[in-house]
Amino acid sequence: MKNAFVSLILFALAITACSSSPSKGDVVVYVAVPLSGWQANSGQTVVGGARTMADQINKQGGLLGYKVTVVALDDQADSDVAAEKAQEVADAIKQGKKVIGVIGHLNSGQTGAAMQVYKDLPLVVITPTASEVSLTKQGYRNFFRVNATDAAQGPALAKFIVEQLKGQRVVIVHADNEYGNGLRDQIANAFKALGQTPAAIVKIPEAEPSYAQFIPAIKNANPDVVVLAGYETEGYILLPELRDAGIKAQFICSDGCFNSTYVDEAAPASEGSYVGAITPDPKLVADKKWWQDYQQVESRNPDTYSIPGYSAMAVLAAAVQKANSFDRPRVEEAFRQLDLSTLVGHVTFDSGGDLKEQRVYVFQVKEGAFVQVYPK
Repeated sequence: MKNAFVSLILFALAITACSSSPSKGDVVVYVAVPLSGWQANSGQTVVGGARTMADQINKQGGLLGYKVTVVALDDQADSDVAAEKAQEVADAIKQGKKVIGVIGHLNSGQTGAAMQVYKDLPLVVITPTASEVSLTKQGYRNFFRVNATDAAQGPALAKFIVEQLKGQRVVIVHADNEYGNGLRDQIANAFKALGQTPAAIVKIPEAEPSYAQFIPAIKNANPDVVVLAGYETEGYILLPELRDAGIKAQFICSDGCFNSTYVDEAAPASEGSYVGAITPDPKLVADKKWWQDYQQVESRNPDTYSIPGYSAMAVLAAAVQKANSFDRPRVEEAFRQLDLSTLVGHVTFDSGGDLKEQRVYVFQVKEGAFVQVYPK
């Protein structure tokens, strides 16, 4: 039911609020995502979702009587910068700021780099989007995610390609980075489990201005489907070059291409292409009031990662409320006891911080916009 979980969370907050407005002071939630450069829009949508939930919490009296303040940090989609931003969070705590959590990072590489700092801080970290499997295998007690991992995305994409696109000769192209290499393995293994062998696997460097030198290897495999494990910076360069080379294979990219930049920069070649996603279509899960609330806070419409940003903040609030404390060990334990219906779906966590129920979606570009085609 649309927004049912919002009502439940806000009702719980309201009955424990000291007044109609927070009165005990401020608590800080950092949102660490790219806010400049090629992934700026994606990061801004996460911040917008988090701010919208924080605004709703504050209107109900805050979190345990404290006003929730969202502070955005720009990691520039760079792991070294992400580590620097994590240190800024650590410094803020040393200076006396009451920091209760970090929502971030957007990408797996930056998340891994920043966790080297966050793991020792008195806060919890909730990524809205980082999907690399190993992130939750490091023994971090304070790390959680509200999205599916690549261990779920790889098989889901392979199944969609085989069952819906009827792919027989599939070429896997992957960016040479943590995200692309890990997802390549997940997709390839999933094809093998389905009784298929990829026609070719092609590794490409990330964010290059042209992939012309790799086109012959793809074309020689005579694919009927090309699947890219990469980001929009690979997708919007590769796809037009495939079409220019006369390759008519159906094209599907992983969730790294799930943003308007891919659609716009690859146009008109992007029309009809498919993109995997680890977040649902906001139009299908959020009601009119939620859209209005978001627009009031952000002065723009929600976009691709507004829903997981919002849900990450909601889950953090629910855990703090359940713990009746900002103390990290108590909040960590509360996370592992949560059982919530959210805009990203049913949320319960396993011992490592992953969702027990992981959901993957597929969108198709139709008339220049993403349309969810799986599940319908």
